[in-house]
Amino acid sequence: MTSSEANRFGVSGERVRTLAHIYGCGDEPLIDALADMATDRTRGWWEEYRNVLPSPLLDLAEMEHHATALRVAQVINIPGLLQTPDHARALFRELIPALRPHEIEHYVSYRVKRQAVLFRDNPVPYTAIIHEAALRMQFGGREVARAQLRHLVEVGGQPNITLRVIPFDGTSFPTAGQGLDYAYGPVTALDTTQLDTSHGSELIDAVGKLETYRLVLDRMEQTALQPAASHDLIATITKSI
Repeated sequence: MTSSEANRFGVSGERVRTLAHIYGCGDEPLIDALADMATDRTRGWWEEYRNVLPSPLLDLAEMEHHATALRVAQVINIPGLLQTPDHARALFRELIPALRPHEIEHYVSYRVKRQAVLFRDNPVPYTAIIHEAALRMQFGGREVARAQLRHLVEVGGQPNITLRVIPFDGTSFPTAGQGLDYAYGPVTALDTTQLDTSHGSELIDAVGKLETYRLVLDRMEQTALQPAASHDLIATITKSI
């Protein structure tokens, strides 16, 4: 592995173009996108957590930061970018192995900072598909759950955020239930999927698998309620808790 491949030294945009020529890559949109990424020397905010949190979590924040659009699906949990601090704190208290109090606060602050991609000057378009089961879970107790649902109703009004709820009475459910985050890149070849697994976060960029996950998300959206009906269901559940 070269020093550049090991991330010890940066690669210039011109170097990327030279390497693409050497290896016979003729995909100009892909080369342009990679060259632009190589030119961006901005140090991401997530680097302050480099020695505090697992690397896959930092990769997730970087993936979201550079995405041209995000589409996620959750069955049991509220999507991370839509969680309130109290809701996130309640979830992190349940992790196995258990986190110490100061570690929980690191995780919470990291999760809150990730959410900036939805509210910055040029916010990323974001579609969240949430199963009704996640809306009815009361992590942290009833007051925390109510506040979380009220937050969903509020952010669901943002023009870049689309919420779609899969109700219990849905007629199909095309997934095994694991959390799924799909980040669209400037070109399809740079798309990435993040999966929630029992052993942590897993990033996937294989073309065939990405196509499968896009299809899963498409089918889940077909099963979900439209945004207006989803908003009404969230509001109804909020009142019932």
